[in-house]
Amino acid sequence: MSKLVAFAAIQGGYNVVSEVEGELRNALAAYDADTKVEFPNTGYYLPVIYSLLGMKVETLEDMQKPMAFARGLLPPHVKRVNHLPYLGPLLDAGMAAILAYEIKEGIRAVTDPDFYFPQEDPDIEAGKIWVGPADDIILRKRGVEFVDGSAPGFAAIVGAAPNPEIAKMIVEEYQKRNLYIFCAASHNGTSVIEQLIEADVQIGWNTRIVPFGPFISSAVFALGFANRAAMAFGGVQPGDYKTILNYNKERIFAFVNALGEVGTHWACAAAGCVNWGFPTLADTDIPEVLPTGICTYEHVVANVRHDEMVQKSVEVRGLKVHVSDIDIPCAFGPAYEGERVRGKDLYAQCGGGKTQATELCSKAEMGDIEDGRVEIIGPDITDVKEGETFPLGIFVQVAGREFQEDFEPILERQIHHLINYIQGIMHIGQRDIAWIRVSKAGMDKGFTLKDIGVVLHAKFHNDFNKILDKVQVTLYTKKKDVDALTKRARKIYNTRDERVENMTDEAEEIYYSCTLCQSFAPNHVCTVSPERTGLCGAYNWMDCKASFEINPTGPNQPIEKGETLDPVLGQWAGVNDFVFKASRGAVTHYNFYSMVHDPMTTCGCCEAIAALLPTCNGVMTVGRDYTGETPCGMKFTTLAGVMGGGASSPGFVGHSKYNVTQRKFLTGDGGLLRMVWMPKGLKEELRDRLVKRGTELGYPNLIDMIADETVGISEEEILPFLEKVGHPALSMDPIIG
Repeated sequence: MSKLVAFAAIQGGYNVVSEVEGELRNALAAYDADTKVEFPNTGYYLPVIYSLLGMKVETLEDMQKPMAFARGLLPPHVKRVNHLPYLGPLLDAGMAAILAYEIKEGIRAVTDPDFYFPQEDPDIEAGKIWVGPADDIILRKRGVEFVDGSAPGFAAIVGAAPNPEIAKMIVEEYQKRNLYIFCAASHNGTSVIEQLIEADVQIGWNTRIVPFGPFISSAVFALGFANRAAMAFGGVQPGDYKTILNYNKERIFAFVNALGEVGTHWACAAAGCVNWGFPTLADTDIPEVLPTGICTYEHVVANVRHDEMVQKSVEVRGLKVHVSDIDIPCAFGPAYEGERVRGKDLYAQCGGGKTQATELCSKAEMGDIEDGRVEIIGPDITDVKEGETFPLGIFVQVAGREFQEDFEPILERQIHHLINYIQGIMHIGQRDIAWIRVSKAGMDKGFTLKDIGVVLHAKFHNDFNKILDKVQVTLYTKKKDVDALTKRARKIYNTRDERVENMTDEAEEIYYSCTLCQSFAPNHVCTVSPERTGLCGAYNWMDCKASFEINPTGPNQPIEKGETLDPVLGQWAGVNDFVFKASRGAVTHYNFYSMVHDPMTTCGCCEAIAALLPTCNGVMTVGRDYTGETPCGMKFTTLAGVMGGGASSPGFVGHSKYNVTQRKFLTGDGGLLRMVWMPKGLKEELRDRLVKRGTELGYPNLIDMIADETVGISEEEILPFLEKVGHPALSMDPIIG
């Protein structure tokens, strides 16, 4: 181990701990000791401290215990560093600094609560650049990308590049590799984030370039994000620091890029990251720590050239990535999926209520289409004047010996993502409500509508080569052609929907598993039946069937449901056997149609969570996009934090939004007529389906009988409303018997 590295890191640990101790004393002198401390809309207190030490920091007074713990971690004074032959003291000093940095940011949340602006898209024009710690909605939305592999890891960049061009080059190379870029700290009066803004690069969670904050202490938010992911999706318990750190080393492929002078404060932060298995690569001449040990390979690498920074970082971290390389003029990859094309950036658009935009994927006979053919019937976007709108129909024809009609919606659903992956192009919606916006920057690079076809042809072959042999894409831009495609598409959409709507659990002997989330929640096994969609909302029975056909060894495996053990609660012998094996013996059984009796396990990826409201003799549900309080006494974030590791929790269950209006929703407990509260936004989102289902149950006005936050956020507040409207739950048998 380099003596200079140890000296800088240990000295930095002493400096940081002492500084934050002083800040804490000042805060306690200026504010009441019971002043509330929190990172807004997060259910994990100060998450690094909570996850590693199990300490709940809820007030300023609570900070004193972890502060003392950080002081106790500091190794013997730095003057003795020449006698340290191993990494232990370096790691301890680094961890002490990380804990102190989180306390520092907790103090900032009290003394300067408006400094950070927790949102997905920073408001640059208003000067609201720094987003601070990710709230739990963002964590769960983005955490899924680490589950499905679309985000293999993150690069934590501190400091600033020599100029904006180099900063842009490094960051865009990471984007091409689908990594997130977490940014903090500054160098020579600027930061990578400010350089990217100068270079007209969009920043924010939606482009995976996250401006955590301008301080080196802001880097602790990246570690907090990683630890929260381990607790939310992996079921790792607070205080189990060994599992937390090992989980991150093995599953969250992250590393640090130090751009600029590495002083003691940066050095101790880098040493702290080594505890997570995250190495540091610097562009300056700092002492190196090359032997392997905690990290997969080297711990600290110096003098890395900027044009080699990305490849060297990936190599040192041991990360395997796929670089998207498709022959179009714009960059391409999942990192651009969240990019926004705003008014001042807009060149032209289609759909979105302004014109018709329709997408359809259809099976074709092998001899009827030509692989790789991309045809534009009508004007190209290069014939459209800036600011104009145009209609668009995207017709993808697919042929293959193994291709089935059931696969059509699976591939059609990919159109949304794949168009969004094109830098400078924004896509919203699907089917016949698509909306595409093309930026001026995209046009400057040479984008044409043909590039959409090139992307769809290449990616369909890359991702679905087992089931298809030919892909032909036709793009219509004349209104009469788009209208004709739309009429045809709507008939096909209706046929697809009716097939799923009319299916029943009783009629099918095969259900399907979904273990996609087991990389984060090892004990969780989702079982998808015709009348119970996957709790993430992304998979129905038909999707799983098609997925298995496409990838027989994938996460969606057929399950013979076997003997019916309980038709009311929804339990089958074959499902139990599969769940027991797939959960490695952690779960012996569960019920499909009940939240009171042994409900299905829940993963942090769920769209919504239902909870028992005994005083109202009913249930409530809340989606992840509602951030307020609920009648069960817990916000969505708290509910998901308690249940998200794959637990079966009587009284609670995760589910998809769509599942609320499926016929078998909680029928073991009384069904949809038990629903007494849900957020207003969710009611409106499900309005048509709630009215239809309520009518089927004899209550066409059921939606108006369900309370929401405008009525109250406690059982005591909503009960009088339920009594006034005569909610059916109040006259049903007791839900707990």
